[in-house]
Amino acid sequence: MENNSIRRAVLAVAALSAAMVMTACQPGDAASGSDGSSDAPTATASPISTGTAVKACAATALKATAYQAADRPSGTGTGAAIVRFTNTGGKTCVLQGHPTVAGAANGSPELNVPLQVTPVGTASPVKLAPGAQAWLKLTFVQVQGEGDGYCESGSAPVIYPTMVIGLPGAGAHQVALDDGQFAECDGTLTATAVSATKPS
Repeated sequence: MENNSIRRAVLAVAALSAAMVMTACQPGDAASGSDGSSDAPTATASPISTGTAVKACAATALKATAYQAADRPSGTGTGAAIVRFTNTGGKTCVLQGHPTVAGAANGSPELNVPLQVTPVGTASPVKLAPGAQAWLKLTFVQVQGEGDGYCESGSAPVIYPTMVIGLPGAGAHQVALDDGQFAECDGTLTATAVSATKPS
């Protein structure tokens, strides 16, 4: 009988201890901050530390869009464009490197015209949490003049409805400008590496 009483007392103490452990870490306490905030990752892009196991972003986990840059060479062509990549997947992933760029004749990716890209700046890994964004900037040889314009080199200007932007390990992405078409000269451009900082 005494053994049963001791066993019940031990079980009661164990149950009480378990209940106290379960209620010890609730939102709003020291473990998550006094305001109830958590340490969950935010949807921002940031440089990644070395030794990480985060994988490169899959092409299917990225949404690419493009718009004309505010800071661009003078002329009547596109001048410069910003390409924005958004992580639409459910996992954090990494982008890194300078892009390949091809004009898509008639907007058809299979009719690509590869452009000669001169990379500018250092390529550093950028970690994208779900919903986070990263950017790169393309600067073209600008079209001059009115109407169809002209190229200072004497070559004819070329207009592409879309461009195909390739990123190392992250696939190729077809983008159209949200406010016009890509007009450029000489089939050459400069491109920054993908970055956590939005260019102008």
